[in-house]
Amino acid sequence: MKRIGVVGIGKIARDQHIPVLRRSADFELAACASRNAEVEGVANFTTAEAMLDGCPDLDAIAICTPPQAHFETARLALARGKHVLLEKPPCATATELDRLAELGRAAGRTLYQTWHSRHAAGVAAARRWLSSRKLRCVRVTWKEDVRQWHPGQAWIWQAGGFGVFDPGINAISILTEILPQPFFVREADLHIPSNCKSPIAADIVFATEDGIRIDAAFDFRQTGTQSWDIDVETEAGALRLSDGGDKLMIDGTSVAPGSSDPHVEYAAIYRRFAELIAAGRSDVDGRPFRLVGDAFFVGRRHVTAPFVE
Repeated sequence: MKRIGVVGIGKIARDQHIPVLRRSADFELAACASRNAEVEGVANFTTAEAMLDGCPDLDAIAICTPPQAHFETARLALARGKHVLLEKPPCATATELDRLAELGRAAGRTLYQTWHSRHAAGVAAARRWLSSRKLRCVRVTWKEDVRQWHPGQAWIWQAGGFGVFDPGINAISILTEILPQPFFVREADLHIPSNCKSPIAADIVFATEDGIRIDAAFDFRQTGTQSWDIDVETEAGALRLSDGGDKLMIDGTSVAPGSSDPHVEYAAIYRRFAELIAAGRSDVDGRPFRLVGDAFFVGRRHVTAPFVE
């Protein structure tokens, strides 16, 4: 069993990482680092560096801080000989992620950039079904209430905080996993509150090389029912992934009804991390991240009403 430390004890760490690690057969949660929080039953520190100094026998760390801080923390951990798991989004820039991949190889340590939505219950079956079918069009509707899922998280509105692309990248990670051909950003409209640096909503047009259109609508202003849906029309039927990939329907028939375990995606992430460490390999798929960057490159900026928590 590997001893692991968690850096950043915010909502995602408390909702997913810590509960999963508490019951993991592969990892022992041994330490945590946070400026503002502690976790019962483990060694607690205020910084990642202090954690690495105080617990030199850690085998790995999981980084759950805002993305602006990922690079320096991961770089330090790799330099100390630790395996590193990165929560999404990976870093503030694609160049930082590329450099971390280089550092992981040089250190002979595993670097695992996670995309938790790829482990949702319906995703693998969707990939298999689409692998032999010709696409007609794709529609993504990814709308949620930022006040519910990111309460008080000012970092998400800062430069490098991703705004609505923090959840939107989950949809893109699924698309890059299930679609049988690559696709590219063709245009984007980014809606940015007047008091923020990152978008609260985005409308993106992707397309494959042969012109198949993929429309995506991301919005942080949803109230009531939350929408995390991907609809794919093919020449041989229609597929719908809903609830963030948890449920799969093909031509109106349920194929994957969803999981009752709220931790199924993160449990799969940590099993994958253990497998990578045992095999001496890394897994750093930057495609979703680069597509988000491309949306920022080509996106038209629109100023919207100020965001009030």
